[in-house]
Amino acid sequence: MKVPVVSTNHERAFISAPNLDEESRKTVLDELERILASSSFRSAARSKQFLQYVVEQQLEGHPEAVKERTIGAEVYHRPPGYATGDDPVVRVQAGEVRRRLDQYYQSAPSDVRVRIQLPLGSYSPVFHWAATPSQPKPASVASDPVEKKEPTRINRWWWLVASLCVVAAVVAAIALSGVLRSTRQKTAFQQFWEPVFSTQQPALICLAKGITYRPSEGLYERYAATHPGTYRTEVERFSVPLQMDPSEKILWGDMQLEEGYGVALGDVSAALKFSALLGHLGKTNQVRIGPNYSFQDLRNSPAIVIGAFNNRWTIDMLSSLHFAFVIDKGQYTIREQVPEGRAWVSAYSNAHKLEEDYGIVARLLNSKTGQFTVAAAGLRDSGTEAAGELASNPEALTAALHNAPNGWQNKNMEIVLKTSMTDSIPGPPQVVATYFW
Repeated sequence: MKVPVVSTNHERAFISAPNLDEESRKTVLDELERILASSSFRSAARSKQFLQYVVEQQLEGHPEAVKERTIGAEVYHRPPGYATGDDPVVRVQAGEVRRRLDQYYQSAPSDVRVRIQLPLGSYSPVFHWAATPSQPKPASVASDPVEKKEPTRINRWWWLVASLCVVAAVVAAIALSGVLRSTRQKTAFQQFWEPVFSTQQPALICLAKGITYRPSEGLYERYAATHPGTYRTEVERFSVPLQMDPSEKILWGDMQLEEGYGVALGDVSAALKFSALLGHLGKTNQVRIGPNYSFQDLRNSPAIVIGAFNNRWTIDMLSSLHFAFVIDKGQYTIREQVPEGRAWVSAYSNAHKLEEDYGIVARLLNSKTGQFTVAAAGLRDSGTEAAGELASNPEALTAALHNAPNGWQNKNMEIVLKTSMTDSIPGPPQVVATYFW
């Protein structure tokens, strides 16, 4: 079996993997070990499993073992013969591995002896070997001594001019390199969102749709009969609450389920912010509401999941994380899931008006779906709106990441935020806790 190697002036040609000598095989395995231990792969268990498996199978000369269905069965424990079209776990992880390999080699030493890459459209790794050091040139044969001539004054002058030109060129090149490096350096905001581009699939913006009931037509008619002139138009019925006596009894049949309503205001506000952001970044996106998206959709595309207790995907994804949404003694709560962990609940005034709300922004490079996922959710609408503001606003997000640990770009993270209310409008989000892993 041939290991495909791109042949250039600086690399060796095709090498037969099963026939590699022990030193070459050890070189590949040593490089694999460095990759798996790097910050690009250290916390990505599924990507590590994928890369280690395909490299080892390639070295052993087993081409049948690096097929999509075989990888799915051997690495991700899918049943033999599973439908790869319905379960893209291998394709998703291959894309993730390619992205992480690119990250690794951007900062890898330039003198590595072999580079491991995964070409697009293939699950067979490619080994790029560094050039074999050229042989030293043979020493010149001694000849009759030739009389050395002292350089003339003109030659010395030209030599000085040439030296100054070289120095000037080097200084200019260093300065230009610094300028280019600074223009290429990505902001914290860009690095936060960069993984959303790891796939060609559009990003999904996922909102929940709550159950909504409205008074029935008959209930409006009965009320209007005793209150002439009220609730005669649909506009009035949709925009003015029914002014019934709180002690008056109604039948369950007087309420009707409305399928077309039920999206929370804070969720809509956050969704609009994220859609505008992704459009500005050049990433195609689709808004999905309620039953219009499934777990399978989340496995195929990067996603932004909005809302907490009204969105089961948020609760499920965050349930085992450091900060999670829970109901504690009947109260919506954000809890730090460690012994003696902190907890945050919404605060109300004596007049039962919301004064402070809390939310979470979570960024998961490899969530339960196998895709890059961002969750923006609050205890109440205000917390969700503030979470959307934090994750979509460059200044707010940059400030939130100011004290992030080194290498946070390749880590999962959770940010707990607080927002204070003024005239029922949430103020700027304030970070109260963070966690990276």
